[in-house]
Amino acid sequence: MRNIHNVIDGRAVTSAFQPLVDIATRRVLGYEALSRGPAGSPWESPVTLFAAARAAGRDNELDWVCRASAYRAALDAGLEQTLFVNMEPTAWHTPCPDDLAPIVARAQSRLRVVTEMTERAIAADPAGLLSATASCRAAGWGVALDDVGADPMSLALMPFVHPDVVKLDMSLLHAPQDPHTSHVVAAVAAYAEASGATILAEGVETAEHEAIARTMGATVGQGWLYGRPGPLPPVPAPPGAHLPLLRPAMGGPTGGTPFEIVAAQRPTVVTTKSTLMPISKHLEALARDSHQPPVLLACFQEARHFTRATARRYAAIAERSPMVAALGTGLSDEPAPGVRGAHFTAGDALRGEWNVLVVGPHQAAALVARDLGDTGPEAERRFVFATTYDRALVIAAARSLLHLLAPTDPGRIPHLLSV
Repeated sequence: MRNIHNVIDGRAVTSAFQPLVDIATRRVLGYEALSRGPAGSPWESPVTLFAAARAAGRDNELDWVCRASAYRAALDAGLEQTLFVNMEPTAWHTPCPDDLAPIVARAQSRLRVVTEMTERAIAADPAGLLSATASCRAAGWGVALDDVGADPMSLALMPFVHPDVVKLDMSLLHAPQDPHTSHVVAAVAAYAEASGATILAEGVETAEHEAIARTMGATVGQGWLYGRPGPLPPVPAPPGAHLPLLRPAMGGPTGGTPFEIVAAQRPTVVTTKSTLMPISKHLEALARDSHQPPVLLACFQEARHFTRATARRYAAIAERSPMVAALGTGLSDEPAPGVRGAHFTAGDALRGEWNVLVVGPHQAAALVARDLGDTGPEAERRFVFATTYDRALVIAAARSLLHLLAPTDPGRIPHLLSV
């Protein structure tokens, strides 16, 4: 292989498989596929492989190649257990290459797949996240959030993924006394208890690691204690117990604007802008002062309402939050440093809404308001509004805005891939 183009064009990628084990019984529940470039080449390491593909502008195609390689190996081995496969959400913007489509179609009809995503890629491309998770679940597949705990910001993005499986980063097992570890474990436990998701511990290398993983709520383990990456067993094992998958959605309404979603389930009141301002700033303060930074999404109707003072507040929150967004007519893709933006087109119902949505690991809150069209003094403009702290309802309202956010430069987001 002379260069990365030869590797991708030749589909010269293979997969190794590491077992995923029920900690209580040591029964193998599935395998994670780990991609490898041509043995002995400069691209054998997946980190080097994807770095070269990104530099060549072909990382999305390589992502399809890696997944197809894993599907093919699993199909050839007659795998009955669950197959975990890494995927970058941005790859869904690239159609499946024609030569790989038959393998993908066979996989969708014959394999039980859980697709792994990382929170950093999710923050880079929220619309890709929604498209990717919808496609996975339309095929009856599951979704896992990988490397949870490697970055504290991952916790706030967890409810948007609604993962069937939460994979605790291996670093947590090595620092069980660290306050950060306890914060991560508490947030994951709360999510798992509310949703029924499975907690999986990565990097289990010793019996001590296994004991720590169990105290963290993990029921499934992955690591050298159970087996190193290698080929799938030559004789298919009986499926035994399966990793459970969640229902497609967390419940609550879907479709519509944030105001429509919340107002359909909560009472509304008419009041003035001056009355709503303290409520709006209170929610901003929740985002600013939270120990574990939440996601903050806000609709400002028009760019003139996103004042310099507001821009400074949102930029400060964005310094420690995984995602802060300000949407409104005339706003750019980055209306303040670190703040995501989106412009409303003519006729968009969101042009009439003032929304502030906060979603964190342990809290959720929303103010949703619709302009009644007054033309008098600014402070006396009237809105019909509702507030809610119902987590499922706030998440549903927040998800309705994610598709409006354009992808950020992928070069700003480190590529995370299991090796």
